[in-house]
Amino acid sequence: MTVLAELTGSISSVGYGLAAIGPGIGVGIVFAAYIQATARQPESASLTRAYLFMGFALSEALALFGLALAFVFNTGAA
Repeated sequence: MTVLAELTGSISSVGYGLAAIGPGIGVGIVFAAYIQATARQPESASLTRAYLFMGFALSEALALFGLALAFVFNTGAA
């Protein structure tokens, strides 16, 4: 059997890198929606800003959760 690729060491950094893709896309969508809403109705910018911060905080919480799990599931294999 041929080994095509081998990964040695801790793979939790690879897992966190993959886990950070989703929150990165989510933050982009949240800010794009805020910019679009503000461009359509500039007078509602102060009302939608609260939703911007809530969406940003929830998306970033997923990234921090992935970072914490990367440390929790670290096997310590060297």
